[in-house]
Amino acid sequence: MTIDPILNKAAILAKRRNFEGALKILKDEEDRYYGSFKYYFLYGVICLYSGSYAEAHENFNLARKLKMKDPSTMLGLAVLYLKRLNTGQAVDYYLDVQEMDPKNKIAKKALDIIRKHSDSEALSDWMTPQQLEKLFPPIPAPMIVFDSRTILKSLMILTAAFFIVCGILILTNTLPNPFARDKRPHEEFILSAVERNDPVEISGFYRYILTRDQAISLYDRALSLFIDHRDEAAKVNLNRILESNASEGLKNRARLLLDNMEIPGFDNFRRSDNTSFSTVKNEPVIYRNVNVIWSGMATNVEVTNEYTRFDFLVGYDTRRVLEGIVSVIFYSPVSINIERPLEVLGKIVLDASNTDILLEGIAIHQSGRLEN
Repeated sequence: MTIDPILNKAAILAKRRNFEGALKILKDEEDRYYGSFKYYFLYGVICLYSGSYAEAHENFNLARKLKMKDPSTMLGLAVLYLKRLNTGQAVDYYLDVQEMDPKNKIAKKALDIIRKHSDSEALSDWMTPQQLEKLFPPIPAPMIVFDSRTILKSLMILTAAFFIVCGILILTNTLPNPFARDKRPHEEFILSAVERNDPVEISGFYRYILTRDQAISLYDRALSLFIDHRDEAAKVNLNRILESNASEGLKNRARLLLDNMEIPGFDNFRRSDNTSFSTVKNEPVIYRNVNVIWSGMATNVEVTNEYTRFDFLVGYDTRRVLEGIVSVIFYSPVSINIERPLEVLGKIVLDASNTDILLEGIAIHQSGRLEN
């Protein structure tokens, strides 16, 4: 194991807030570290803390060309845009950081501040150097370079030690088992013997006709998905029950289960359970109240103090294929740039004829990343 003496010394000086000394060391070695992500990022961070914002922006951009999805680099660029009061670009970077690192405290804090100080004057009053520094990415620790043999040997030792210690802690119940699923409480939703014995109606007109085994299987599958926090997939099974010849008792159980499901956000929505527009269009009734994330473009936007409404060109984010047009409504004013693609997280709502699809908006993600 060897330590990069130059980057290490600059990092140590910067942590002692000797920014001038750290920058002098890095400036003198610019040619040596040409094309080095660690060098550009370290230089950018130290410039940020020293108040050399133009140089910080230049070096963060050089670092991002080498690592497009590095959260710390995006935090540096975001705070620079925030300082210029370009909140739109800053929010884009912070949302990208949250998507890659949902637990990132700096991105969360920054977004909270932007929401709290929504107008430029209030944000400018808040933005003292001391306050702004709280949103800077941290100065990296001393740079350590490993040779491949040392890495392999160290990893083998650490991995073995990790599993031995974790195994002992799990066996002694000191540490929870990470492989055990965090199940939802579900006892109240389990079907009774009576409900299992008589799960379907014999007569009547229904969209779907189920056998006893099919009705029970659909409910049990929905309950299993609910327990595993897969609400959107569970809703599809429950909606089929509600549109079928299932007994009223079984339908009441389905409605009770639906009432206990959560509203998702971009951070916890399970993309593997997302349903495409074409699938919903083919059989809309079983996707009633199911939450989806669709990409596209907004047009005919209408914003008031009480709502935001627009026509959503689903699938047209690439400007090549238009899957369909859906009306979207948010019951609050929402800022939308009609020139840029967006993702809408919303709940599927059907009209009286159960044919036209509407989206009741929950959240919007509009980022420059979507254009790529």
